[in-house]
Amino acid sequence: MQEERPISDSKRHITPEGAKKLRGELNYLWQTKRPDVTRKVSAAAALGDRSENAEYIYGKKQLREIDSRIRYLTKTLDNLIIVDKIPDDRDCIYFGAWVHLEDQNGEEYVYRIIGADEIDLKQGWISVNSPMARSLLKKRAGDEVVVPRPIGDAEMTVVDVRYEPIVLG
Repeated sequence: MQEERPISDSKRHITPEGAKKLRGELNYLWQTKRPDVTRKVSAAAALGDRSENAEYIYGKKQLREIDSRIRYLTKTLDNLIIVDKIPDDRDCIYFGAWVHLEDQNGEEYVYRIIGADEIDLKQGWISVNSPMARSLLKKRAGDEVVVPRPIGDAEMTVVDVRYEPIVLG
């Protein structure tokens, strides 16, 4: 069962959407961005003295950055576990869950527990490896939990757990 698989350091978990986004970025870099920058570097090199040619120097720097990102994405994609199944126990918090929390003051929060390569705090997407997510894993609606936050620990109640987006009314 998916929910019992430990999160390891060598293999990283990701949602299908996150994997698709990383593959899209890799394809864009290989098929569009790198060839475009390579053409610009070639054109700049044809102008002569490369040591004082800002376009050539900047283009070579861009190519190094692109190649570095390509290597990172290739290595990352090779070490991903795509979690595309909802766990059998949908009432429990596991990877991919949307979690609705309420603090002691009645403030409500919604977080999604996803892979480290998908973090988007504006959307409430937090890494499964974050202290907050770790404190929530295996909890259920009604459970009280102490959630570590940058502004200090907070006691919260799990209001709801779902595997599709939770919309607050």
